[in-house]
Amino acid sequence: MLGIDLGGKRAFIAGVADDRGYGWAIARALAAAGATICLGTWPPVMRIFRMSLKRGRLDRSLPGGGELEIEKIYPLDAIFDTPDDIPAKYRDDKRYRAVDGYTIQEVADTLRADFGDGCLDILVHSLANGPEVRKPLIETSRSGYLAAISASSYSLVSMVQRFGPLMRPGAAAVSLSYLASERVIPGYGGGMSAAKAALESDTRVLAFEAGRRWGMRVNTISAGPLPSRAASA
Repeated sequence: MLGIDLGGKRAFIAGVADDRGYGWAIARALAAAGATICLGTWPPVMRIFRMSLKRGRLDRSLPGGGELEIEKIYPLDAIFDTPDDIPAKYRDDKRYRAVDGYTIQEVADTLRADFGDGCLDILVHSLANGPEVRKPLIETSRSGYLAAISASSYSLVSMVQRFGPLMRPGAAAVSLSYLASERVIPGYGGGMSAAKAALESDTRVLAFEAGRRWGMRVNTISAGPLPSRAASA
């Protein structure tokens, strides 16, 4: 249980689709400290995630008692900044047709419409995906490498850029890195080690720039390995 009081604070946690990953654990910890929780969930699993919540299949228990309450769940695919970035194959995919407003800019706009300017205190980037993560780097394609960078590191840049105006002074953004950013971890391929290194480098620059522009902090946590949905992609 966090030894701080986050009552009156709102957190947006991007990249939660089940109760196995760090994002869910962070949501529970922040809620236990009193924060109001909003989630961003990948559109293709949105319906399943909502159903799992409704049927009580997820561990919503909080340290110290009570249950995790979610203020709102937003569809979010962080490889798209604006609607103009969405290729036709996604627009025609039935899993995406069931939702709308899932680009980073659209989610930021919806948050502003729902809660007004200065509505966020905490932004958690719990996002990572490398379509070729199981391939050695030496066998990774250009498209697979760039996809890992786009989903796992540039998504933080875009989220800070577009969510920054919603953050109250003194707000905080945090992302999740991994030891492979600085050491060789066999089996963690597909450009994901480079993506995590970029994430850490971008965090330092964003802390400088976003701190001066919006008065917010930007940090990353290098967590241990976890058999999450992203890790098994």
